[in-house]
Amino acid sequence: MVSSLPSLPYVPGTDASSCILDAFRIAIAKRVSDALPPLTLEQAYVGVDYGKKGVDFTVALPRFRLPGKPDELSAKVVSSFQPDDFVASITHDKQFLHFQLNNANLIREVLNQIHTLTYESPNGKPSYGTNASGAGKKVVIEFSSPNIAKSFHVGHLRSTIIGAFLVNLYRACGWDVISLNYLGDWGTQFGMIAVGFEKYGSQEELQRDAIKHLYDVYVKVSRDAESDPNVKVEAAQFFKRMEDGDESALVNWRQWRELSVKKYIEEYDRLNVSFDRYTGESEVGREWQDKALEQLDQLGLITDANGAKLVDLEKWKMGKAVLRKADGTSIYLTRDIAGAIERYERYQFDKMIYVVASQQDLHLSQFFKILHLMGFPWASRLEHVNYGLVLGMSTRKGTAVFLDQIIKEASSVMHEQMRRNEDKYNAIEDPEMVSQEVGITGIKIQDMAAKRINNYTFNWDRMLSFEGDTGPYLQYAHVRLTSMERKNPELLPLPPPSQIDTSSLADSTHARDIAILLGSYPDVVKTAMKTQEPSGVVTFAFRLSHAISSAWETLVVKGEKDLDKARARLWLYICARDVLGAAMRLLSIRPLQRM
Repeated sequence: MVSSLPSLPYVPGTDASSCILDAFRIAIAKRVSDALPPLTLEQAYVGVDYGKKGVDFTVALPRFRLPGKPDELSAKVVSSFQPDDFVASITHDKQFLHFQLNNANLIREVLNQIHTLTYESPNGKPSYGTNASGAGKKVVIEFSSPNIAKSFHVGHLRSTIIGAFLVNLYRACGWDVISLNYLGDWGTQFGMIAVGFEKYGSQEELQRDAIKHLYDVYVKVSRDAESDPNVKVEAAQFFKRMEDGDESALVNWRQWRELSVKKYIEEYDRLNVSFDRYTGESEVGREWQDKALEQLDQLGLITDANGAKLVDLEKWKMGKAVLRKADGTSIYLTRDIAGAIERYERYQFDKMIYVVASQQDLHLSQFFKILHLMGFPWASRLEHVNYGLVLGMSTRKGTAVFLDQIIKEASSVMHEQMRRNEDKYNAIEDPEMVSQEVGITGIKIQDMAAKRINNYTFNWDRMLSFEGDTGPYLQYAHVRLTSMERKNPELLPLPPPSQIDTSSLADSTHARDIAILLGSYPDVVKTAMKTQEPSGVVTFAFRLSHAISSAWETLVVKGEKDLDKARARLWLYICARDVLGAAMRLLSIRPLQRM
């Protein structure tokens, strides 16, 4: 449905067809720039900020650095004011001008836009909150990247959750996204496993759960190595055979890798995460590893230490880094360098993001610097999206080392909680699936609620509570909104938007608060794109859930005798459900219909 608002001048970077609040902001900016020459419309627009405590938008006059006192400037704007289709009132408060929007138009336009972009989108997919800022650009995002035969620890979990969000975010902003899982599938640990597998390996166990079995073998053989130095010598010799392409050494490795990837795909699917490509250190060719050493040597940056090759980055306060071991085998820094070069050749990306813990800040800085020194112009397109530590992650029985243990634990704790309400529990078709989804939502929300660089302490009780800002609370808010249609069948199907009278919502502060939050969602997505932070989207989802929770008692649907009012309220709740669901999906969460 097309907006019925008057047309306005265009401001670069705005798009009222995907974010209707842009139109309201332009209307405010036009009033300010008309009253305060030589201020331009674009300059005024940048100064229109969201207001606080019930104020829709605020303009701070000092930011424009205009001659004259704030009182005089604000008088010029206020004196000529007449309410119109966009703005209902202006108040002057010290250095600020506060603008209240025309509630009736705000609510109608926001709901119309959500409905149109959710159900009548040009590409057939719900697109409210998306934008085309990245159209024509390609990004490669590497995340999760566990080591085969080692535990999938919480650091990998954080990378997985943040990386999955970034993939969704870049897609929502129009980018062509390639998601990579760069497995730790090469290195001396495979020599250790090969030595251990002869003694402790079992084909049956391997087929049942390759990840767990190879980990068990690795733990046992590492214990042997503590008392027998020959184990490590044998392991290094075996890995050397792998590096030299000895087929008899590679045949078992291939099977271990294939079975591990198969198991990982299952586990990621439970987390609602998928990858366009599983790659790994093993796929990085020798050619660029050798060339990198040659080029850096020509630049006078390579030093020799007992046969090992080091790159000297002291000049840039990045220390020295090993590029090749004394026995001639590669190390992961060399493989990262060669891997990046191969990826650029393959994908010609506009940006490549590595989602890796902040403990690796130095490694990533060294790696980016080396590519820069080698003269690759695309080295400046590499980005490290880092994150802090998770403290105290364990199951109730002790330390969790595998992703499936963490998921099982969350599901079982949730299942116990759900059983406490027998009536509701009996109404759920698939309690196992629901408890797993709610448990996973709890894990993800706890992870994404604060700035990613912050460390946080993992807390089962807090994470799986229905009270406060938790994952289960968000799922409950979505389920309650979804139930509105089931509980009011007599109002369905709703008439088309043009025939729903929303004027009764204009007098409700609850409806206005919900509408302005819903209208701000496209901005929330754009801000997340600037900061690469999921926490802003999580905060938005909670603010929306709280605003809806406050409205239940006054904006009643069931039992409302005035059918026009009941339909308008139901439509408001349906739009809120669609936007809350979109925000949850952006965070890689599957919104539930019942629980």
